[in-house]
Amino acid sequence: MDQMTETCPWCQKKLMVDAKPGRLYACPFCKKNFTSESRPPAEAIKAQAAPSQTDATQPADFVETPFVKDLVGRALAYLQDGLHVHLSGPAGGGKTTIALQVAQRIGRPVVLIHGDDQMGTADLVGKESGFKRSYTRDEYVHSVLKVEEESKPVWVGKALTDACQKGLTVVYDEFTRSRPEANNVLLSVMEERVLPLRGGTIPVHPDFRIIFTSNPADYAGVHGVQDALLDRMVTIMVSGFDEETEAAITQARSGLPLVEVRRVVALVRAFRDAGLKTSSASVRPAILISRILKVRGGHAHAGDHVFLQTCRDVLLSQARRTGADAENQPGEETMLRLIGEICSEPLPAERSKIEEAIHEMKSANLMAELGEDQEFQELLLRKLREKALARA
Repeated sequence: MDQMTETCPWCQKKLMVDAKPGRLYACPFCKKNFTSESRPPAEAIKAQAAPSQTDATQPADFVETPFVKDLVGRALAYLQDGLHVHLSGPAGGGKTTIALQVAQRIGRPVVLIHGDDQMGTADLVGKESGFKRSYTRDEYVHSVLKVEEESKPVWVGKALTDACQKGLTVVYDEFTRSRPEANNVLLSVMEERVLPLRGGTIPVHPDFRIIFTSNPADYAGVHGVQDALLDRMVTIMVSGFDEETEAAITQARSGLPLVEVRRVVALVRAFRDAGLKTSSASVRPAILISRILKVRGGHAHAGDHVFLQTCRDVLLSQARRTGADAENQPGEETMLRLIGEICSEPLPAERSKIEEAIHEMKSANLMAELGEDQEFQELLLRKLREKALARA
Protein backbone atom coordinates (compact mmCIF):
# COMPACT_ATOMS: atom_id res chain seq x y z
CA MET A 1 0.00 0.00 0.00
CA ASP A 2 1.23 3.51 -0.80
CA GLN A 3 2.51 5.58 2.07
CA MET A 4 2.54 9.29 2.70
CA THR A 5 3.94 11.75 5.22
CA GLU A 6 1.42 12.83 7.83
CA THR A 7 1.79 15.39 10.61
CA CYS A 8 0.40 14.39 14.00
CA PRO A 9 -2.15 17.09 14.97
CA TRP A 10 -1.26 16.68 18.65
CA CYS A 11 2.54 16.84 18.82
CA GLN A 12 3.21 18.15 15.27
CA LYS A 13 5.71 15.33 14.57
CA LYS A 14 5.91 13.95 11.02
CA LEU A 15 5.47 10.23 10.45
CA MET A 16 4.91 7.84 7.57
CA VAL A 17 1.39 6.40 7.35
CA ASP A 18 -0.62 4.37 4.87
CA ALA A 19 -2.30 6.50 2.22
CA LYS A 20 -5.82 5.47 3.11
CA PRO A 21 -8.34 8.18 3.99
CA GLY A 22 -10.26 7.81 7.21
CA ARG A 23 -7.85 5.32 8.76
CA LEU A 24 -7.08 5.60 12.49
CA TYR A 25 -3.41 6.13 13.31
CA ALA A 26 -1.49 5.95 16.59
CA CYS A 27 1.32 8.45 16.92
CA PRO A 28 4.48 6.71 18.24
CA PHE A 29 5.68 9.94 19.84
CA CYS A 30 2.73 11.24 21.89
CA LYS A 31 0.73 7.94 21.89
CA LYS A 32 -2.48 9.72 20.76
CA ASN A 33 -4.85 8.57 18.02
CA PHE A 34 -5.90 10.57 14.95
CA THR A 35 -7.12 10.15 11.38
CA SER A 36 -5.89 11.87 8.26
CA GLU A 37 -9.28 13.56 7.80
CA SER A 38 -9.89 14.68 11.39
CA ARG A 39 -8.12 17.60 12.98
CA PRO A 40 -8.74 18.55 16.59
CA PRO A 41 -9.43 22.21 17.19
CA ALA A 42 -6.53 24.46 18.11
CA GLU A 43 -7.84 24.78 21.68
CA ALA A 44 -7.77 21.02 22.14
CA ILE A 45 -4.24 20.75 20.76
CA LYS A 46 -3.07 23.50 23.08
CA ALA A 47 -4.72 21.86 26.08
CA GLN A 48 -3.13 18.50 25.31
CA ALA A 49 0.33 19.88 24.58
CA ALA A 50 0.63 22.34 27.46
CA PRO A 51 1.35 21.05 30.97
CA SER A 52 -1.60 21.22 33.31
CA GLN A 53 -1.17 24.13 35.70
CA THR A 54 -4.62 25.28 36.68
CA ASP A 55 -6.63 22.03 36.71
CA ALA A 56 -5.10 20.96 40.02
CA THR A 57 -5.90 24.30 41.58
CA GLN A 58 -9.68 24.08 41.49
CA PRO A 59 -10.74 22.95 44.98
CA ALA A 60 -14.15 21.33 44.82
CA ASP A 61 -16.88 22.44 47.23
CA PHE A 62 -14.77 25.17 48.81
CA VAL A 63 -16.60 26.42 51.91
CA GLU A 64 -16.06 30.02 53.00
CA THR A 65 -17.21 30.80 56.52
CA PRO A 66 -16.08 33.93 58.42
CA PHE A 67 -13.22 31.88 59.89
CA VAL A 68 -12.00 30.73 56.46
CA LYS A 69 -12.58 34.15 54.90
CA ASP A 70 -10.34 35.76 57.49
CA LEU A 71 -7.60 33.17 56.96
CA VAL A 72 -7.70 33.45 53.17
CA GLY A 73 -7.82 37.25 53.35
CA ARG A 74 -4.71 37.46 55.54
CA ALA A 75 -2.70 35.12 53.31
CA LEU A 76 -3.81 36.94 50.16
CA ALA A 77 -2.87 40.33 51.63
CA TYR A 78 0.65 39.13 52.47
CA LEU A 79 1.16 37.70 48.98
CA GLN A 80 -0.12 40.81 47.24
CA ASP A 81 2.38 42.83 49.29
CA GLY A 82 5.23 40.80 47.78
CA LEU A 83 5.71 38.38 50.69
CA HIS A 84 5.63 34.59 50.70
CA VAL A 85 3.27 32.56 52.91
CA HIS A 86 3.74 29.36 54.90
CA LEU A 87 0.67 27.46 56.18
CA SER A 88 1.70 25.13 59.00
CA GLY A 89 -0.41 22.76 61.05
CA PRO A 90 -1.53 19.15 61.65
CA ALA A 91 -2.71 16.90 58.85
CA GLY A 92 -6.32 17.27 57.78
CA GLY A 93 -6.54 20.94 58.73
CA GLY A 94 -7.27 22.16 55.20
CA LYS A 95 -3.86 23.73 54.50
CA THR A 96 -3.55 22.53 50.90
CA THR A 97 -7.11 23.45 50.00
CA ILE A 98 -6.68 26.95 51.42
CA ALA A 99 -3.30 27.35 49.71
CA LEU A 100 -4.77 26.42 46.32
CA GLN A 101 -7.72 28.74 46.84
CA VAL A 102 -5.44 31.66 47.76
CA ALA A 103 -3.17 30.93 44.80
CA GLN A 104 -6.13 30.90 42.45
CA ARG A 105 -7.30 34.29 43.69
CA ILE A 106 -3.95 35.87 42.86
CA GLY A 107 -4.95 35.55 39.22
CA ARG A 108 -1.75 33.98 37.88
CA PRO A 109 -1.21 30.42 36.60
CA VAL A 110 -0.53 28.01 39.46
CA VAL A 111 2.11 25.29 39.69
CA LEU A 112 1.73 22.57 42.35
CA ILE A 113 4.87 20.90 43.75
CA HIS A 114 4.76 18.02 46.24
CA GLY A 115 7.64 17.64 48.69
CA ASP A 116 9.43 14.30 48.65
CA ASP A 117 12.45 12.85 50.41
CA GLN A 118 13.98 11.84 47.07
CA MET A 119 13.67 15.33 45.62
CA GLY A 120 16.85 17.27 44.89
CA THR A 121 17.64 20.78 43.69
CA ALA A 122 17.69 19.55 40.09
CA ASP A 123 14.07 18.44 40.45
CA LEU A 124 13.13 22.05 41.21
CA VAL A 125 15.32 24.10 38.86
CA GLY A 126 16.18 21.58 36.13
CA LYS A 127 19.35 19.92 34.85
CA GLU A 128 21.38 19.20 31.73
CA SER A 129 20.04 16.21 29.85
CA GLY A 130 21.60 14.98 26.61
CA PHE A 131 23.34 17.00 23.90
CA LYS A 132 22.38 19.04 20.88
CA ARG A 133 24.59 18.69 17.79
CA SER A 134 24.85 21.11 14.88
CA TYR A 135 26.78 20.68 11.62
CA THR A 136 28.40 23.19 9.24
CA ARG A 137 29.12 21.87 5.76
CA ASP A 138 31.68 23.58 3.48
CA GLU A 139 31.06 22.41 -0.10
CA TYR A 140 32.65 25.24 -2.08
CA VAL A 141 35.39 22.87 -3.22
CA HIS A 142 33.66 19.91 -4.83
CA SER A 143 36.47 17.52 -4.07
CA VAL A 144 36.61 18.45 -0.34
CA LEU A 145 33.85 18.12 2.20
CA LYS A 146 34.38 20.02 5.46
CA VAL A 147 32.18 19.14 8.39
CA GLU A 148 32.28 21.05 11.70
CA GLU A 149 30.40 19.49 14.58
CA GLU A 150 29.46 21.36 17.78
CA SER A 151 27.81 19.66 20.75
CA LYS A 152 25.98 21.63 23.43
CA PRO A 153 24.26 20.24 26.53
CA VAL A 154 20.47 20.60 26.57
CA TRP A 155 18.99 22.19 29.68
CA VAL A 156 15.68 20.70 30.81
CA GLY A 157 13.87 23.25 32.97
CA LYS A 158 11.63 22.34 35.88
CA ALA A 159 8.69 23.91 37.70
CA LEU A 160 10.57 26.45 39.82
CA THR A 161 12.58 27.76 36.87
CA ASP A 162 9.46 28.23 34.75
CA ALA A 163 7.63 29.91 37.62
CA CYS A 164 10.49 32.34 38.29
CA GLN A 165 10.80 33.25 34.62
CA LYS A 166 7.07 33.61 33.88
CA GLY A 167 5.81 34.99 37.19
CA LEU A 168 3.69 31.99 38.18
CA THR A 169 2.36 31.15 41.63
CA VAL A 170 3.90 28.05 43.21
CA VAL A 171 2.15 25.96 45.85
CA TYR A 172 4.89 23.88 47.47
CA ASP A 173 2.84 21.29 49.35
CA GLU A 174 4.49 19.51 52.32
CA PHE A 175 7.83 21.17 51.54
CA THR A 176 9.36 19.83 54.76
CA ARG A 177 9.22 16.32 53.33
CA SER A 178 12.02 17.38 50.97
CA ARG A 179 15.54 17.38 52.36
CA PRO A 180 16.74 20.83 53.54
CA GLU A 181 19.59 20.94 51.01
CA ALA A 182 17.10 20.54 48.16
CA ASN A 183 15.36 23.75 49.27
CA ASN A 184 18.51 25.86 49.62
CA VAL A 185 17.95 27.31 46.16
CA LEU A 186 14.85 29.06 47.50
CA LEU A 187 16.92 31.31 49.78
CA SER A 188 18.18 33.57 46.98
CA VAL A 189 14.89 33.28 45.08
CA MET A 190 12.89 34.67 48.00
CA GLU A 191 15.38 37.23 49.30
CA GLU A 192 17.63 38.43 46.44
CA ARG A 193 14.99 37.66 43.79
CA VAL A 194 17.48 35.77 41.61
CA LEU A 195 17.61 32.08 40.70
CA PRO A 196 21.10 30.50 40.62
CA LEU A 197 21.28 28.51 37.42
CA ARG A 198 24.16 26.90 35.49
CA GLY A 199 26.88 28.96 37.12
CA GLY A 200 24.91 32.19 36.68
CA THR A 201 21.65 33.71 37.77
CA ILE A 202 18.34 34.66 36.20
CA PRO A 203 16.09 37.41 37.61
CA VAL A 204 12.85 36.39 39.27
CA HIS A 205 9.67 37.77 37.71
CA PRO A 206 7.96 40.45 39.87
CA ASP A 207 4.72 38.43 39.92
CA PHE A 208 6.37 35.27 41.22
CA ARG A 209 4.90 34.10 44.54
CA ILE A 210 5.25 30.89 46.53
CA ILE A 211 2.95 29.35 49.16
CA PHE A 212 4.33 26.63 51.42
CA THR A 213 2.43 24.05 53.48
CA SER A 214 3.91 21.78 56.12
CA ASN A 215 3.07 19.40 58.95
CA PRO A 216 4.60 19.61 62.45
CA ALA A 217 8.18 18.41 62.86
CA ASP A 218 7.14 15.36 64.90
CA TYR A 219 5.30 13.79 61.94
CA ALA A 220 6.96 10.80 60.23
CA GLY A 221 9.01 11.69 57.16
CA VAL A 222 9.29 15.39 58.01
CA HIS A 223 12.67 17.15 57.92
CA GLY A 224 13.76 20.22 59.82
CA VAL A 225 13.64 23.62 58.14
CA GLN A 226 16.48 26.12 57.97
CA ASP A 227 15.86 29.22 60.07
CA ALA A 228 17.11 31.30 57.15
CA LEU A 229 14.27 29.93 55.01
CA LEU A 230 11.60 30.43 57.67
CA ASP A 231 12.76 34.04 58.11
CA ARG A 232 11.90 34.71 54.47
CA MET A 233 8.22 33.77 54.77
CA VAL A 234 5.18 34.62 56.87
CA THR A 235 4.07 31.55 58.83
CA ILE A 236 0.36 31.20 59.55
CA MET A 237 -0.58 28.46 62.01
CA VAL A 238 -3.60 26.44 60.84
CA SER A 239 -4.41 24.52 64.01
CA GLY A 240 -8.01 23.69 63.14
CA PHE A 241 -11.35 25.16 62.14
CA ASP A 242 -14.11 26.38 64.40
CA GLU A 243 -17.21 24.22 64.81
CA GLU A 244 -19.26 26.21 62.31
CA THR A 245 -16.64 25.77 59.60
CA GLU A 246 -16.24 22.05 60.29
CA ALA A 247 -20.00 21.56 60.02
CA ALA A 248 -20.18 23.52 56.76
CA ILE A 249 -17.30 21.56 55.22
CA THR A 250 -18.69 18.22 56.36
CA GLN A 251 -22.17 19.00 55.03
CA ALA A 252 -20.76 20.13 51.66
CA ARG A 253 -18.63 16.99 51.27
CA SER A 254 -21.23 14.45 52.46
CA GLY A 255 -24.68 15.78 51.58
CA LEU A 256 -26.05 14.71 54.97
CA PRO A 257 -28.69 17.03 56.51
CA LEU A 258 -27.08 19.83 58.48
CA VAL A 259 -28.91 18.93 61.71
CA GLU A 260 -27.25 15.50 61.68
CA VAL A 261 -23.90 16.88 60.53
CA ARG A 262 -23.82 19.17 63.56
CA ARG A 263 -24.20 16.15 65.83
CA VAL A 264 -21.42 14.27 64.05
CA VAL A 265 -19.07 17.27 64.25
CA ALA A 266 -19.87 17.84 67.93
CA LEU A 267 -19.18 14.15 68.64
CA VAL A 268 -15.85 14.16 66.78
CA ARG A 269 -14.73 17.36 68.51
CA ALA A 270 -15.68 15.96 71.93
CA PHE A 271 -13.86 12.71 71.14
CA ARG A 272 -10.86 14.75 70.01
CA ASP A 273 -10.88 16.82 73.21
CA ALA A 274 -10.90 13.61 75.23
CA GLY A 275 -7.35 13.01 73.99
CA LEU A 276 -8.16 9.86 72.00
CA LYS A 277 -7.22 11.11 68.56
CA THR A 278 -3.76 11.83 67.18
CA SER A 279 -4.54 14.80 64.97
CA SER A 280 -6.18 17.72 66.73
CA ALA A 281 -7.30 19.53 63.60
CA SER A 282 -8.60 17.04 61.07
CA VAL A 283 -12.16 17.33 59.84
CA ARG A 284 -11.83 14.06 57.92
CA PRO A 285 -13.39 11.76 60.58
CA ALA A 286 -16.58 13.85 60.56
CA ILE A 287 -16.67 13.74 56.76
CA LEU A 288 -16.14 9.97 56.74
CA ILE A 289 -18.90 9.30 59.26
CA SER A 290 -21.33 11.60 57.48
CA ARG A 291 -20.64 10.10 54.05
CA ILE A 292 -21.12 6.57 55.36
CA LEU A 293 -24.42 7.53 57.00
CA LYS A 294 -25.56 9.09 53.74
CA VAL A 295 -24.65 5.99 51.72
CA ARG A 296 -26.04 3.43 54.19
CA GLY A 297 -29.14 5.37 55.14
CA GLY A 298 -28.18 5.77 58.78
CA HIS A 299 -28.91 8.65 61.14
CA ALA A 300 -26.90 10.45 63.80
CA HIS A 301 -28.82 9.01 66.74
CA ALA A 302 -27.67 6.94 69.71
CA GLY A 303 -30.19 4.21 68.86
CA ASP A 304 -29.14 3.84 65.23
CA HIS A 305 -27.09 0.67 64.66
CA VAL A 306 -25.44 2.01 61.48
CA PHE A 307 -24.35 5.13 63.31
CA LEU A 308 -22.85 3.22 66.24
CA GLN A 309 -20.97 0.81 64.00
CA THR A 310 -19.67 3.64 61.82
CA CYS A 311 -18.36 5.51 64.85
CA ARG A 312 -16.57 2.37 65.99
CA ASP A 313 -14.98 1.88 62.59
CA VAL A 314 -13.87 5.51 62.18
CA LEU A 315 -13.25 6.95 65.63
CA LEU A 316 -11.84 3.92 67.41
CA SER A 317 -9.47 3.11 64.56
CA GLN A 318 -8.00 6.60 64.89
CA ALA A 319 -7.92 6.42 68.68
CA ARG A 320 -5.71 3.33 68.47
CA ARG A 321 -2.97 5.50 66.96
CA THR A 322 -2.33 6.90 70.43
CA GLY A 323 -1.03 3.53 71.58
CA ALA A 324 -4.12 2.22 73.39
CA ASP A 325 -4.40 -1.49 74.03
CA ALA A 326 -5.68 -3.84 71.37
CA GLU A 327 -9.17 -4.00 72.83
CA ASN A 328 -9.24 -0.20 73.16
CA GLN A 329 -11.77 -0.45 75.98
CA PRO A 330 -11.26 3.13 77.26
CA GLY A 331 -11.96 4.50 73.79
CA GLU A 332 -15.10 2.36 73.43
CA GLU A 333 -16.48 3.54 76.75
CA THR A 334 -15.69 7.19 76.00
CA MET A 335 -17.29 6.97 72.58
CA LEU A 336 -20.52 5.42 73.87
CA ARG A 337 -20.72 7.96 76.69
CA LEU A 338 -20.28 10.88 74.30
CA ILE A 339 -22.83 9.46 71.85
CA GLY A 340 -25.32 9.16 74.70
CA GLU A 341 -24.70 12.76 75.77
CA ILE A 342 -24.75 14.33 72.29
CA CYS A 343 -26.97 12.13 70.13
CA SER A 344 -29.76 10.85 72.39
CA GLU A 345 -32.34 13.51 71.59
CA PRO A 346 -34.70 12.56 68.74
CA LEU A 347 -34.00 14.20 65.41
CA PRO A 348 -36.60 16.77 64.23
CA ALA A 349 -38.20 14.38 61.75
CA GLU A 350 -38.25 11.63 64.33
CA ARG A 351 -39.67 13.94 67.01
CA SER A 352 -42.64 14.86 64.82
CA LYS A 353 -43.44 11.18 64.26
CA ILE A 354 -43.31 10.53 68.01
CA GLU A 355 -45.76 13.37 68.57
CA GLU A 356 -48.07 11.92 65.94
CA ALA A 357 -47.92 8.53 67.66
CA ILE A 358 -48.81 10.10 71.00
CA HIS A 359 -51.80 11.95 69.54
CA GLU A 360 -53.09 8.77 67.94
CA MET A 361 -53.30 7.00 71.30
CA LYS A 362 -56.49 7.53 73.29
CA SER A 363 -55.99 9.30 76.58
CA ALA A 364 -57.70 6.47 78.54
CA ASN A 365 -55.38 3.88 77.06
CA LEU A 366 -52.41 6.17 77.65
CA MET A 367 -53.22 6.56 81.36
CA ALA A 368 -53.89 2.86 81.70
CA GLU A 369 -50.51 1.96 80.21
CA LEU A 370 -48.69 4.70 82.05
CA GLY A 371 -49.92 4.03 85.56
CA GLU A 372 -47.76 5.24 88.38
CA ASP A 373 -44.92 2.75 88.09
CA GLN A 374 -41.63 3.94 86.52
CA GLU A 375 -41.21 0.64 84.68
CA PHE A 376 -44.51 1.22 82.90
CA GLN A 377 -43.40 4.73 81.97
CA GLU A 378 -40.17 3.44 80.45
CA LEU A 379 -42.10 0.71 78.63
CA LEU A 380 -44.46 3.29 77.17
CA LEU A 381 -41.58 5.45 75.96
CA ARG A 382 -40.01 2.43 74.26
CA LYS A 383 -43.26 1.60 72.52
CA LEU A 384 -43.61 5.16 71.31
CA ARG A 385 -40.11 5.16 69.94
CA GLU A 386 -40.58 1.78 68.20
CA LYS A 387 -43.73 3.05 66.56
CA ALA A 388 -42.04 6.25 65.45
CA LEU A 389 -39.07 4.38 63.99
CA ALA A 390 -41.42 2.05 62.14
CA ARG A 391 -42.87 5.10 60.41
CA ALA A 392 -39.44 6.50 59.46
